[in-house]
Amino acid sequence: MNVVLPYDPALEAYDLGPHHPLRPERFSLAVSLMRAYGLLAEDGATATTADASTPRAGVFAPRPATREQLELVHSPAYIDAVIEASAHPTTFRPRHGLGPGDTPAASGIHEAAALVCGATIAALTAVLDGSATRAFSVAGGLHHAHRDHAAGFCVYNDPAVAIAVARRVSPDLRVMYVDIDAHHGDGVQEAFYDDPSVLTLSVHESGRYLFPGTGYVRETGADAGAGFALNVPLPPYSDAACYRLVFERAIAPAARNFQPDVIVAQCGADTHVSDPLTHLALDLPGYRDLVRNIIGLADELCSCRICCTGGGGYSTFDAVPRAWTLVLAELLGIDLAEELPAAWREKCARLSGERAPETLTGERGATRSEAEAFSLTGRVLEQLERLSPLLR
Repeated sequence: MNVVLPYDPALEAYDLGPHHPLRPERFSLAVSLMRAYGLLAEDGATATTADASTPRAGVFAPRPATREQLELVHSPAYIDAVIEASAHPTTFRPRHGLGPGDTPAASGIHEAAALVCGATIAALTAVLDGSATRAFSVAGGLHHAHRDHAAGFCVYNDPAVAIAVARRVSPDLRVMYVDIDAHHGDGVQEAFYDDPSVLTLSVHESGRYLFPGTGYVRETGADAGAGFALNVPLPPYSDAACYRLVFERAIAPAARNFQPDVIVAQCGADTHVSDPLTHLALDLPGYRDLVRNIIGLADELCSCRICCTGGGGYSTFDAVPRAWTLVLAELLGIDLAEELPAAWREKCARLSGERAPETLTGERGATRSEAEAFSLTGRVLEQLERLSPLLR
C-alpha cells in the first residue's frame, strides 16, 4: 500500500500562542512518534524501507496553497484580512473572526495556514492522481473556517479547499467527507451544502453541549444538495459502542449508497475520554477501530483511495499523538508494538513536564461511561434514518 504524509516542520508555525489550547505539538509529537516506530521514509521514497517487510509512509514537503486555491472556498476580503493580521498582529483591528478570543491574530498565520491547506491539497492530489493510494495530512483538519471568517481555532479550511481544488480538476468527482472530530464539521458542510457531488457526514458531540452549536439531524443540505449533508449529534459520554453503532447504521450505509470516488476523513482526536474540552468517552482502541472501518469502506468502494487529516485534540501530550500514529499505522495496514518507544516517551515528558504515557492504546485513569448514551445514540440514528434516503 503506497501511503504518503506531506509534512514540513514549518507547519508547526500554525501556533496561536503559548496559552492557546490548539498546540502544534499535537501533530509534531505524533510525527515524532511515527518516526520512533519506524513508520516514515524520510528520504521521500514511498512506502518502502530497508526492511522490505515493513511498509513506511513517504514524506515530502508540501507547498503553500495559492491565493487562487484559497479563493475557491474563502472570500478575497477575508484572505486580505488574514494577510494583514499575519503581518501586523499587534495593530490588527479585529474583524472576520480574527482577534481576541478563539482565533487570535498571530504573526505568520497566513503563511502557516496556507501551508496547512497546501499539505492537504497535496495529500488528496496524490491519492487522486495515483501517485499514492492513501495519504495523511496530519496538521490538517481545520474544519471550522468559513467563507468570510475564522472560527474555532481555524483560519483557512484545508479539507474544503482540498476538495474544491480536486473538483475543479475533476468536476464529476464524487467525494465523501467523513468527520469524526468531537466538534461539528460546520465549515466543510457550509462549503458544499448545495452540492450533490460532495456528501458531508459529521459525527460529533451534540451542539446542545459543545461549540459550534450546529450539526443537528435536521441539517441535511439545500437545493441540489438536499439530502447530501448528514449529521450524527452524539450525547455526552458516547463511547466505542456508540461509535460502532454509528458506523453500522450511518457511515457504512451512506457510503455504499453514495458510491464515492474518494473518501476524505477528518480524524480529530478530541473524542478521547481524556480530552479537556469535550465530553465524549471514546478510547484509543475504539478510535482505531473506527478509523480502520472507514479505511475499509475506501478499500471496498474507492479502490482504497482515502485521504485522512488530523483536526482537533487537546490532550496534546497524551492521547492525540498516539491516536494519529494509530491512523498512520492503519493506513499502512500494520500493527504496532504496544510499548511506546523510550526515546519518544522521554521527549514527551520533557516537553510536557509530566509523566508520559507508557503504552500505545492504554488509558490514564478511569474511563467515563454512561449507559444512557448508547440508547440516546440509537434514537438520534432513528431520526436520521427517517430523514435520509441514503440510509435506507
